[in-house]
Amino acid sequence: MRKTFLSLAIAALAFVSAVSNAEQPIIDLPEIGNPADLALSPAEENEIGQQVAAELYYYNYVLEDIEIGEYLTALGWRLAAFGTEKPPAFNFFLIADPRINAFALPGAYIGVNAGLLLAANSESEVAGVMAHEEAHVTQRHAARGQNDDQVATIATWAAVIAAIIAGSANPNIVIGALSLGQGINYNRQVSYTRSNEFEADRIGIRTLAAAGFDPNGMATFFAKLEQQTRLYGNRLPEILLTHPVNSTRIAEASARAASYQKRDVKNSPDFEIMRARIRVLMADSASEIAAFFEGELNAGKLTPENQYGLAMALQMQEHYDEAQAALEPLLKAGSKAVSVPLLEARILIGQGKTNEGLALLEKTLNGVPRHPPAILAYADALIAANRPDEARRVLLSHEQALGTRIDTYRLLAAAARASGNVAEAQYQQCLYYYGRGDVRGALQQLNAGLRVASITTQDRSRLSAKRQEILETIPKDQLRRLQRE
Repeated sequence: MRKTFLSLAIAALAFVSAVSNAEQPIIDLPEIGNPADLALSPAEENEIGQQVAAELYYYNYVLEDIEIGEYLTALGWRLAAFGTEKPPAFNFFLIADPRINAFALPGAYIGVNAGLLLAANSESEVAGVMAHEEAHVTQRHAARGQNDDQVATIATWAAVIAAIIAGSANPNIVIGALSLGQGINYNRQVSYTRSNEFEADRIGIRTLAAAGFDPNGMATFFAKLEQQTRLYGNRLPEILLTHPVNSTRIAEASARAASYQKRDVKNSPDFEIMRARIRVLMADSASEIAAFFEGELNAGKLTPENQYGLAMALQMQEHYDEAQAALEPLLKAGSKAVSVPLLEARILIGQGKTNEGLALLEKTLNGVPRHPPAILAYADALIAANRPDEARRVLLSHEQALGTRIDTYRLLAAAARASGNVAEAQYQQCLYYYGRGDVRGALQQLNAGLRVASITTQDRSRLSAKRQEILETIPKDQLRRLQRE
């Protein structure tokens, strides 16, 4: 099935900018009716983005954590609300890569590397990069790039995608393939991509200011990276390969930011907490990262990031009493981050205080009834406590802000299995895989359910209908290839 995604993924990765440090004048925004539609329609862009995102999930490039995912989604949509009058259906996800990078795919898919959040000094810097990537999407630079150099792009990126799939286990091979692809089309694409970058800067800074962030966030982040390039030699951070920066571009961004009213912008309570979660989840071992946070605290860096990070690392090692003690300063300080009581509840349950932990999760959810991490954490804990029917009611009765998260289907499947409802479990697990873009996995779940002789006629009809619905979305040539595999 992975091979069937190649033709769809080619155009998506052609969107990555070519390497350049030369100057280029700013261009005007595209007019309505831009010829980009002739090269790549919005529907085609969305299909490409879906399939490339599926590849990222398939090769475990996406760091799947509902709390980090919700943070990025909320931050991205806060920007999107001010970026354009009718924003597209953005999808945001974190890439499990410690290097500093971010990218936009056709179809409004925005990927942010874990390393970027850890390198940023402020939330406005992260927002600046995300606003820049959103501008690439809203200005349809992918389609405009296709229109400019379609044949060369397809020929080049077919080889690049093949290299990415072949070297999927080695991130260095992936980055190398991308850099190679940029170099091949350098002469024909460089002037166009410079214009794209300036345009995305201008729109992104305007969006930053309108959304209440420091409009200088983008300029300070890129300036900081540009100043560090002398330390890298020929090994530049990936974001400087895909988003070339020079002094003129930084000065231009700073000048635009200065035209807005200066404001003192504080980070949200979630910013440091999410950085801590990323550090823990990206660490080679929980004990090593616990030692790191403990060292930071012993050095006098008594920040929420270090306090939460130590508590989370200890909780993952099942050192629950120590984790509770590490979290206590944050609890006493009255942290507003929802992740803090969610972690406290997990610690309580780990200590054997299940009812107390469930009560805290319920109380937290009542305070933020549309917050997906609170909904899913409570449901997950109910399933673990052998109360699957209550978990199902929680998942189905709480509307989730900004759309249902795919982990909801995974938990609905787990609740159904715990209740002995095989057909429902297979159906919900199908929705989980389908939401990740894994069509084969979705069909396998439905086929497994249909092979169960004991399911009811109604359940069999439901599974069959969903199976037919999915099959009808697959192009005939791809379907034949899938059937052969």
